[in-house]
Amino acid sequence: MMIIFKIYSHTTQLNMVRYHLSKTDVEDLVVGAAILGTGGGGDPYIGKLMVIQELERGRRIEIVSIDEADGDAFIVPVAAMGTPVVLMEKIPSGKEALYSLRLLEGYFNRRVDFISPIEAGGVNSTIPLVVGAERGLPVIDADGMGRAFPELQMVTFHIYGIKATPMAISDERGNAAILDTVDNYWAERIARAITVKYGGSAWIAIYPTFGKLYRDAAIKGSISLAIEVGKALREAKLAGRNPVDALLDVTHGFELFKGKIIDVQRFNIGGFARGEAVIEGLDEYKGSRLMIRFQNENLVAIKDNEVVASVPDLITVLDSESGKPITTERLRYGLRVLVISMPCNEKWRTSKGLETVGPRYFGYDIDYVPIEVRVKRVVKP
Repeated sequence: MMIIFKIYSHTTQLNMVRYHLSKTDVEDLVVGAAILGTGGGGDPYIGKLMVIQELERGRRIEIVSIDEADGDAFIVPVAAMGTPVVLMEKIPSGKEALYSLRLLEGYFNRRVDFISPIEAGGVNSTIPLVVGAERGLPVIDADGMGRAFPELQMVTFHIYGIKATPMAISDERGNAAILDTVDNYWAERIARAITVKYGGSAWIAIYPTFGKLYRDAAIKGSISLAIEVGKALREAKLAGRNPVDALLDVTHGFELFKGKIIDVQRFNIGGFARGEAVIEGLDEYKGSRLMIRFQNENLVAIKDNEVVASVPDLITVLDSESGKPITTERLRYGLRVLVISMPCNEKWRTSKGLETVGPRYFGYDIDYVPIEVRVKRVVKP
């Protein structure tokens, strides 16, 4: 099977097994993670501010290769959970996920060796960096999605049989719980209900894992890739090149549509931001319409009643001039946008992966077709 994403080293620094993030790395990372986050994962600007604050306090954020984790290493992903739009109103301090991590360490009576992201997406790519800085712990250059998905079992750890629980879940007030569920679907149901009671957002330490199993299950190089994506966009603009072309080169992506948003329907249902955006075509797409349906993240793109992209491949909405990503909570009438799609990691194209995150799981009566097949274009090796 073809490997879709590979690790691109954006500087000599990223060729190293260990390196420390600079402010420029953080700027690039939050842009790249928001692009890979397919509209979800929380507002990247909020996450960037929290990480920059840690660097300005003199703390260092160490990123390490997945190969640095030996077989006995205790690894815990940390993240925000809930409706992304809530985080725009309940701005976090950066301390909330740290409390959940300490609670889980108390349960195991063991200190964590490495922090991990759970997904590539706005704020959830930065929360582990903040926790790592606060605790002086290295952050592994890997995650459980290579993109963002809305539910807790939608990670490659689940595909490999790793349990989400015991997990810790807390809010900004100090309410907290340890969950131990029969399976990962029940972890999602119970944690989602708690998150709703918390006011729509929660902070979790989840999928406690040991080194070898983590190395097998995780998607490698996700932090490096996010930095490389953001860097490609930034450098293209500085050089006067088309930033979208640079982005598509790095991600092996495809342009789907260009136009103006003419309608957005958004509802907070069951702890998710669900809805759809309708885009009226401009330029070569004039006379066509594209509809994007989302559940925190963009799930399906439908052009003139024909599906042109679907999960688990990535669908991202960009500002048509700057190439900057637009998250689902910031979609609004009148924005001029460009819609692109990128191939997902190969782990999601397995039968277990499609059972977990394919279009049918989300209620769409369609078969998954890889994006490179849909657009009848060969993906670069």
